[in-house]
Amino acid sequence: MMTGLFISELERTFKRKKTAAVLAVYAGLLAFIWFFFQRGGISFFDADHDVKIDSLNSAPLLLRDLSFAITFIVIPMFVADSFNGEYTSGALRMVLIRPHHRVKLFFVKWAVQCLLVFIILCITWLVGTCLGRMVMPHVNETTFLGGQTLGTIGALLYSLKFYGICFCIFIAVISIGSILSVLMPNSILSYVATIGALIGSVYVSDKLSFFFSVTDSVFHELSRPNSEFLVNLLFPILLISLIINLFVWKKKEWVG
Repeated sequence: MMTGLFISELERTFKRKKTAAVLAVYAGLLAFIWFFFQRGGISFFDADHDVKIDSLNSAPLLLRDLSFAITFIVIPMFVADSFNGEYTSGALRMVLIRPHHRVKLFFVKWAVQCLLVFIILCITWLVGTCLGRMVMPHVNETTFLGGQTLGTIGALLYSLKFYGICFCIFIAVISIGSILSVLMPNSILSYVATIGALIGSVYVSDKLSFFFSVTDSVFHELSRPNSEFLVNLLFPILLISLIINLFVWKKKEWVG
């Protein structure tokens, strides 16, 4: 049953014109940024620390230039379309004609959104890693924020860890966006509300600034030897947002 729901959700997701449009825009941004990436040769860990791009650090730095688009364009549009667009268009009524458990349907939709972002990150990592090795200046070691000097294997592990933490943050963004998409009356307001919540988090607490500047925050966390960012902050936010999602999802009158 779960497999059938998952496949059905995937099919509906990729049949939407907005999905194709957003993926096309992201692909164009990826090509555009890579073009200037290799011509400029300089990027930034944050606003105060610039760095020369080389064959070992290109993947994390490429994501830094694309993370804003993922956070404020790709995820909010995908989530609003999935969690709100189907309801307001009436498509969700067709899904719920069959006796699907609401919790299962929520987790299927949530998992598909996570899968989409995971695929986007994998493509970005592959482009940054492979083209970095082929095009950018070849080095045997590179230095990341905080003075960490790493060789080939160390830089690869750093890159994977960097993308992994970013993925966890993006999952939290998906979860927050899904709550707002369920509560808002239409997908446009869902999108605007998600953007507003991400920007507003900066004013709530400095500790939540990672929602606004994802990669800068991850570079800083990885520069600290014993960071407990995931355990103490991100995972609790993710857990609370999922609990709220389930509560709102079960209370919502989807087919009324």
